[in-house]
Amino acid sequence: MEQVIITPEERAEFEAFRAEKAKQEAEAARKQARVEYAELVDSEVIKAVGELESLSQQIKATKEKVYNNFSAVLDMKSEVIGIPKDNQRSHTFTTSNSRCRIILGVNIVDGYRDTVEDGIVMVKNYIESLAKDDTTKALVSAVLRLLARDATGQIKASRVLQLRKMADEVGDEKFSEGVRIIEESYQPTVTKQYIRAERKDENGAWQSIPLNMTEV
Repeated sequence: MEQVIITPEERAEFEAFRAEKAKQEAEAARKQARVEYAELVDSEVIKAVGELESLSQQIKATKEKVYNNFSAVLDMKSEVIGIPKDNQRSHTFTTSNSRCRIILGVNIVDGYRDTVEDGIVMVKNYIESLAKDDTTKALVSAVLRLLARDATGQIKASRVLQLRKMADEVGDEKFSEGVRIIEESYQPTVTKQYIRAERKDENGAWQSIPLNMTEV
């Protein structure tokens, strides 16, 4: 058999060719892996979104069903207790054996009509006119803190209740009128309804039934 002699130059060319071919094959393999990865992501995302959309619709339907079922309960509660049902932001219903309970409620965002500014000015004018000694200055500071707005630019309804208490204690007509204007300007917005379901465990402690994806 004739022996083939390869020159150093030819061997170098062959090694370069083999290296280039291996590089191209590796790149093709990586490209194919990326394609397969993208296809897998597409498949799983589409499948997951479909399942979660279905679950979302089930939760929505169940929520509506629970609220509709409790509508008659709320009406009867209002008649029995004598309090308009719309006056409460949340209602808690517990079974006779105290093992299960449902909480129905609404989330409220405080808001006011523009007339609130008139009430604020009236209260501030009255209060600032009192700043004559340390005692009245302390009252001024307390009231101004209650009139301070939160991060959303609103006055908290709970602070208006404290203002009403102060106005009643002071007994000044202008102070009371300003607070009344603020109260009458109150225009809260219902952001959403919520349902909480709880059951007592073997130790008698209430445990929430997870209704949120992050809680399960």
